[in-house]
Amino acid sequence: MEDAYLKPTDAARRLGISVTTFYDWLGQSDYGLLEIRGERVRIDYLQGGAKGQGRIRIATSEVERIVELMRVQPKHLPERRPPVQRAAFPGITVPLGKPREA
Repeated sequence: MEDAYLKPTDAARRLGISVTTFYDWLGQSDYGLLEIRGERVRIDYLQGGAKGQGRIRIATSEVERIVELMRVQPKHLPERRPPVQRAAFPGITVPLGKPREA
């Protein structure tokens, strides 16, 4: 099955970001610096031209993959155990509490 290719303006609109942000993401992705929700992401795209300075095209499936990476999913916090109540503390050799009056 062949995948349709989008222009950067269409891809940015589907991602809900500006075109300049999209180009910034592509640049960060080229150097391995792009992070989406704390995860390193590499974007696969095509750039034509004799020296790679042509028009950029990105597959629709790649845009959908990025959208899924941007999706917020609820995370469950690990259940914490209650703190342990100790009767004695290490290094303390006197009885705890208010000092007794003589």
